[in-house]
Amino acid sequence: MNENAAETNGSGTDGSGAVDNQYHFALQRIYVKDLSFEVPGAPEIFGRQDVDPEIQLNLKNSQKALGNDNYEVILNISVHAKMDQQTVFLIELDQAGIFAIKGYPDEELKKLMGTYCPTTLFPYAREIISSTVAKGGFPPLTLQPINFDALYAQAAQETAQA
Repeated sequence: MNENAAETNGSGTDGSGAVDNQYHFALQRIYVKDLSFEVPGAPEIFGRQDVDPEIQLNLKNSQKALGNDNYEVILNISVHAKMDQQTVFLIELDQAGIFAIKGYPDEELKKLMGTYCPTTLFPYAREIISSTVAKGGFPPLTLQPINFDALYAQAAQETAQA
């Protein structure tokens, strides 16, 4: 386990300091898998004084088993800024992480990858989006915190009803 990894153990220690590895969760790596930023109206858009775009945010996440109890979780964030039906800017980011997860039942594993992993990735994605938008010539865009537990519960409820 690397220095930055966080580990969760179900039973803790056995009193001798030895760790019971029944449950294991560790962050292995965080990385940008894909990043796209477009300003189709540049440079003319920078000459406008009234640029106050409507922001549309879309979130998705996906998971993939990598073997050896490692999973890749990808948080896909798309921010589309529009004004008068014209795109001001569009940013799409796939913020990814590799997580070592072992010992959890399937339902708990799905919940970890649908809630805790995206919650871990989101601050990194937020910083990349803010700085990329600023480097694109616009004021930094600050995304509000997102409750991935509530989104997961909502998706589970919609799946159960379907």
